[in-house]
Amino acid sequence: MILTGLLIGAALGYVLQRSRFCVTGAFRDIYLSRSTRYFTPFMLAIAIQAVGVAALTSAGVLAPEAAPFAPLAVIGGGLIFGVGIILAGGCATGTYYRAGEGLIGSWVALVFYALFAAVMKFGPLGGFTEAARARTVGQATIQETLGVSVWVPTVIFSGLVTALVVWQVRRNAARTGGRSSIALPARRTGLGHYLADIPWSPWVGGVLLGLIAIIAWVASTAAGRNGGLGITTPSAKIVTFLTTGDVTLVDWSVMLVLGILLGSVLAAKLSGEFRWRVPDAGTILRSAGGGVAMGVGAALAGGCTIGNSLVETSLFSYQGWVSLVAIMLGTWGAAWVVLVRPQKTAASRPAPVLTPAA
Repeated sequence: MILTGLLIGAALGYVLQRSRFCVTGAFRDIYLSRSTRYFTPFMLAIAIQAVGVAALTSAGVLAPEAAPFAPLAVIGGGLIFGVGIILAGGCATGTYYRAGEGLIGSWVALVFYALFAAVMKFGPLGGFTEAARARTVGQATIQETLGVSVWVPTVIFSGLVTALVVWQVRRNAARTGGRSSIALPARRTGLGHYLADIPWSPWVGGVLLGLIAIIAWVASTAAGRNGGLGITTPSAKIVTFLTTGDVTLVDWSVMLVLGILLGSVLAAKLSGEFRWRVPDAGTILRSAGGGVAMGVGAALAGGCTIGNSLVETSLFSYQGWVSLVAIMLGTWGAAWVVLVRPQKTAASRPAPVLTPAA
């Protein structure tokens, strides 16, 4: 059954690569360009998963358990993770699928992310992480606090997302005026043209991400793991397996993240977008630092932009939604320091005065 993790991961990697769907861009662009091009589809993915998980839970197929809320660890970890994804140039899943495209900088970020996630979860700092996450408060979910069915926040949130989607679609239509983008000549015909030639819109990415997340819940549960999509813990398990040889660590979730790499490589190869690219030394150092911050932050927060911002939010857990806000704030702060401030500093410098030669 754990091989279903590999198949679902491959589908996820393919979708992420073809739609260029990265949560880092979704959060960053709200601040930098006031754009919700990827943020709204990401909210749509959460809503689709929330409805699916609630329905399957009501039918007795699933029995999800929301993570307990450890506010200090979640907020601190979320902020650190947000800084890390700006430095690394992508979140956890974004780093996986870009590594599959041949980006060496993403490979560097991925290695340090997995390494420090292992250090924080199973290694020398495991005790610190456990102690930080043991400081929990109150109930774990919004519905528990309100004493209502999970369908109450699910329906309210889905209604808000529907309104947001309608607004975004109308806004996009007003901007384009009905004009279509210029398309390159097709290399393939039929299904292959749609699968590999044309880029997928963020809406396709968001809808498919939500559907894959639902399927992941069912397949993971059938494999004996009560959970949905997850990136950080399986990444840490891979490192720990490579250092200890403990084959029990190779479970459904490990197959999932390996599948993301395979799926993204396949998508990049078919679309002609695979190419080994070596960045400059500064970018490699930033990628390494970003990977470290992602591993530390995700371990403390209990998840990354997938485990928390996509999966836990669909359960309406405090960990999920507080972490999402913290990651966004960390992303915005790092974007100002790394991207905005250097541009402002350069713009404020006086132009050099040229004097004629004697």
